[in-house]
Amino acid sequence: MKIRYAVPALVAVTALALTGCTNDDSAVKESSSNSASVVSAEEIMKSGVLIIGTDAEYPPNEFKDADGNPTGWGVELANAVAEEMGLEPEWQIMPFEGILPRIEEGAINMGSSSFTDNAERQKTVDFVNFLDAGSMWAAPVGSNVNPDDACGLTIAVQADTVQHTDELPAKSKACEDAGKPAIEILPFDGQPAATTAVVQGQAAAFSADFPVTVDAVNSTDGVLETVGEMFDAAPYGFAVQKGSGMDKAVQKALQTLMDNGTYLEILTKAGFEAGAITEATINAGK
Repeated sequence: MKIRYAVPALVAVTALALTGCTNDDSAVKESSSNSASVVSAEEIMKSGVLIIGTDAEYPPNEFKDADGNPTGWGVELANAVAEEMGLEPEWQIMPFEGILPRIEEGAINMGSSSFTDNAERQKTVDFVNFLDAGSMWAAPVGSNVNPDDACGLTIAVQADTVQHTDELPAKSKACEDAGKPAIEILPFDGQPAATTAVVQGQAAAFSADFPVTVDAVNSTDGVLETVGEMFDAAPYGFAVQKGSGMDKAVQKALQTLMDNGTYLEILTKAGFEAGAITEATINAGK
């Protein structure tokens, strides 16, 4: 199977994709405010190409290889879905916060970037679910950081993830409601930068999806450790445009991969088979 790469993906996000150090996504937001053009599953199938957006800054799920191309088990699974659909995957790397607007407007066909499927995101796109994953914290070994009582601490996170938009703001509000200092939330464009911030002492801990936290801890050679248990388990999903019919098309391909063993083989090789599901659902997140 031939794989195409487009890095950076689109003119509107060229500067962002090259620098990887800014969240100024005004061009994307402005573009997405225009009327969306629905690209049907039939049109995509006829084109022979599946255009997939990712930010490639969330190892081991999606990240860049030595040549700057997207890789990781999430990329491998999306490639398998494309192949099952008889399509050639064309990967476009862009800022995380720009992917869903691009899907909504029909500029890309699918998002594969460790998206947690939730009700808020379902307002703009549909999700085909492929994994159960929760959040987990990591901190320096022996630090005694408690995710349930982090009032007054600085916590790093990848920008625009559910940890940034939902988990940490809720924890911080609970601190303030209890008369304690708020949590200082320190967002970064990519998970590697959030991990480095903890290693270098800029933050007391970071919060990320379970597979990402485990991989980040393993990459620090004993400097960091996981703290607490996994919590807020929710489904990952491939994001597709509403009204396009791609939800059913991707669901069918993914279910075939689940039934023939390819799906579990990919997860097992990555070491995350514990989050495997047996049925490809649509919009299962709440």
